[in-house]
Amino acid sequence: MKPVRFDYHRPATVEEAIALLTRYGGEAKLLAGGQSLMPLMNFRVARPAALIDLNAIASLAYIREDDGHVRLGAMTRQRAIEFSPVVRQRLPLLAEATALVGHLPIRTRGTIGGSLAHADPSAEYPAILTALEGTVVARGPRGERTLGASELFETYLTTSLGPDEMLVEVRVPAMPEGAGFAFEEFSRRHGDFAIVGIAAMLVVQGERCTAARLVTAGAGPVPIRLREAEEILERDGCSTAAIEAAARRAGELVDPDTDIHASAAYRRNLTRVLTGRALRRAIARLGGR
Repeated sequence: MKPVRFDYHRPATVEEAIALLTRYGGEAKLLAGGQSLMPLMNFRVARPAALIDLNAIASLAYIREDDGHVRLGAMTRQRAIEFSPVVRQRLPLLAEATALVGHLPIRTRGTIGGSLAHADPSAEYPAILTALEGTVVARGPRGERTLGASELFETYLTTSLGPDEMLVEVRVPAMPEGAGFAFEEFSRRHGDFAIVGIAAMLVVQGERCTAARLVTAGAGPVPIRLREAEEILERDGCSTAAIEAAARRAGELVDPDTDIHASAAYRRNLTRVLTGRALRRAIARLGGR
């Protein structure tokens, strides 16, 4: 199938793009990499009156380190993130997760802003934004606002962005030096969206785990922060018993849906298994080992 008829605009500035969003009153779609939007349009699931192509706005593509944060323009390609020395040094969990996104052509065109705005809970970037406590900057006719992951993601493919707002920047605190990290996911085929994914980060001082982050992908309508599983590690450390207890609790904390890809029970068990794998790999990397 082919998309329905639509108007096409290619603004040169963010201000022009926002003006077009306002003009169409919620009936326009922003085009970034197009890896999710174009299939939806071709199947006529999405029927926008207009496409606003952001690819001419060069100011939206960058990776910068600034005051303990890494700032990424919304139009930064996933391929650029995958090979960025700044990301590899300061946000190695993001670099690892990016290598799992789809296939090479998808990462070549796909953008970090497009993935976050699409808000597929099975995607890697929403889970990473949640795990690393990053924020996004949204801009509209009334100015800018900054949103954390819990404020941005509302449910499946739905964010709190207004119809006249666009995501312009992603800001992520640099990971603590020596932190252990891992992203584990399981999918039916290489390049498919994960049935379940787990992002993990650990900060350890001596025998004590001072900070633990565990976040799911694909186990609910939004990324889920597994706080009670994190608390087990922060209380009991990173022993084998603590890892097993945290993994069991992770499986109990999620309430996934059943769909054509997997049952709810299967996703709960995957959450348990992948949490254990992610934690063991994260521990092996502590201190840069």
